[in-house]
Amino acid sequence: MIIINIKDGESLDKALKRFKKKFEKTGVLRELRSRQAYEKKSVTRRTEIKHAVYIQNMNQDTTA
Repeated sequence: MIIINIKDGESLDKALKRFKKKFEKTGVLRELRSRQAYEKKSVTRRTEIKHAVYIQNMNQDTTA
């Protein structure tokens, strides 16, 4: 369960934004979407490799 303590004088929008950020970090929605349909291990591996290559290319562009 995600608990967000609202500070004194904090707007509800800011608290909601913090909640959304924490919720996204937990990966609940990603897990739910991945469980909706079965994905073969080879397909999962392929998408992970594609993602890793994408991240690696992004890191190379920022350091260059």
